[in-house]
Amino acid sequence: MQRLFPALVALAVIVGLLLSSVFIVRERDAALVFALGEVRTTITSPGLYFKLPPPFENVVFLDKRLQTIETKDPERIQTSEKKNLLIDSYVKWRISDPRLFYVTFGATDRGAVERLQAQIRDALNAAVNVRTVKEVVSTERDAIMREVLTSVEARARPLGVEVVDVRLRRIDFAPEISESVYRRMEAERTQEANRLRATGAAEGERIRAEADRQREELLADAYAKAQAVRGQGDGEAAAIYSETYGKNPEFYRFYRSLEAYRSAFSQQSDTLVISPDSDFFKYWGKQGSAAAPAN
Repeated sequence: MQRLFPALVALAVIVGLLLSSVFIVRERDAALVFALGEVRTTITSPGLYFKLPPPFENVVFLDKRLQTIETKDPERIQTSEKKNLLIDSYVKWRISDPRLFYVTFGATDRGAVERLQAQIRDALNAAVNVRTVKEVVSTERDAIMREVLTSVEARARPLGVEVVDVRLRRIDFAPEISESVYRRMEAERTQEANRLRATGAAEGERIRAEADRQREELLADAYAKAQAVRGQGDGEAAAIYSETYGKNPEFYRFYRSLEAYRSAFSQQSDTLVISPDSDFFKYWGKQGSAAAPAN
């Protein structure tokens, strides 16, 4: 047993050295192999690798996956109109150069996150300060994101960081200007509604005027046609009366006298002051009986 103990110890030391000389790089990681404190090799491909046992060589792993930085509190940024906006954004980034990243920030990404947040804040200020509220909120929102991405990407590349995307998640008005903005929007909508009402009223008046004109034209045309028909009827009636008068003038005079009686005595209260011997009563009474034409 005493003879086996040194052999077991030696075997354990050899196994330990072998295990410390082997390391695995996963797909999500990048490995930096250090030799006496200096970066000797950068490994970005996954697999099984060998190195010298510590303290001759050591390995540091960095996460090369896509990561997200989200602002905890919205950034207060001023527009060209000197109005404050609360902008909530996020950025997608990853390590592009592990060696340069380690030299700049060390083995953790805390420093990189703080540096990127400061760069995003500066880029947002530069992009928003020259634009109005309307441009930031609606018309030039995409342009602002492109400008911020270009600026942050250029400043982060020398640090071993690749900025993939920058997005403005939410843009709100600061509490002190929200009420005034809402009042202005309400006034603008009211003005637009009044304009539409005025346009509608003018259009309604035009339609009514056109309808009245067409009505007058139709009535005038109908009246003209009625007068023409009435004139034609009167002409035919006159022709019939003339023909009848020619056949029996006495009967025609008797018929006209009856019409005069009917018109003169249409009401019970009608009174005539006239001599009974006048021609008006020619066909009235005995004289009328004698003068009336035989059937």
